[in-house]
Amino acid sequence: MKVYNSRKSEALIKETYSQLVKMWDIPVSPVDLEGRYGITHINVFGNEDAPPLVLFHGVGDDSALMWIYNAGELGKYFRCYAVDTIGGPGLSIPNSGYDKDFDDAVWIEETLDKLNLSKVYMAGISNGAYLTQSFMMEKPDRVIRGICMAGALPVFGKKGSMLAMIKIFFPEALFPSDKNVVKLIKKITGSNYKVFTENDAVFKHFKYLMTGFNRKAMMNHKVKGFQKEEIERIRDKCLYIEGEKDPFMILGGKKVLNDYKMNVLWIEDAGHGINHEAAHEVNSAIIDFFK
Repeated sequence: MKVYNSRKSEALIKETYSQLVKMWDIPVSPVDLEGRYGITHINVFGNEDAPPLVLFHGVGDDSALMWIYNAGELGKYFRCYAVDTIGGPGLSIPNSGYDKDFDDAVWIEETLDKLNLSKVYMAGISNGAYLTQSFMMEKPDRVIRGICMAGALPVFGKKGSMLAMIKIFFPEALFPSDKNVVKLIKKITGSNYKVFTENDAVFKHFKYLMTGFNRKAMMNHKVKGFQKEEIERIRDKCLYIEGEKDPFMILGGKKVLNDYKMNVLWIEDAGHGINHEAAHEVNSAIIDFFK
């Protein structure tokens, strides 16, 4: 599966990826694990004697961008494993097995096994929230507790998820000029959107991802609708951290979380980039819930 639209796009994304990781304000050890679906890249950081925390980013981004405002603080309390989703635009490299029979739970469990992690804390943003929830449902003995940020319960399956993406990201995503990238960022965030637009390295990388990532490369990740009994299994061990201004919440995500009586921390003036926009509040909530 072709992950990048061109070699130039790949080079720009990888160059700015490296710049962002250097801005994490904490030493990072890169790890590449070869498995049945290809090579999974993981940025490992934090207290070696602390509990393990596995982190998943969203669709169309990577761990370098996702945890830039969180890594330094989380690393004080956890040994963190920030995974580049295979098929995504980070440094993971899918192989032919990824195209044939990819399964999220199989990939995640294999990754944990190769890291020698029997039980972990797990947190994810957007699609990373989906990965966290679904893995908690399928492999409850492997996850102590989970946190889902900027992600609701996908009770409507992949079709509902895709419709929401189209409503929110288009037409700006089709024509990602600097002006449209800024417009999209403002559209999906709250008033603290400048953490994206006024950090030059963040903005460049965000734009390169929009122009250079082949979104079809993530199509092998299947989103299924959760059943009521599955949701009930994770309710007591999962926290949702959501922004009141997140368009996914406004389009129905908030209602679903309330209907199923999930444990939710609402942050008033935050959107879909919640862990960037409200980094201090999010970091504190993660540490409190897991500790």
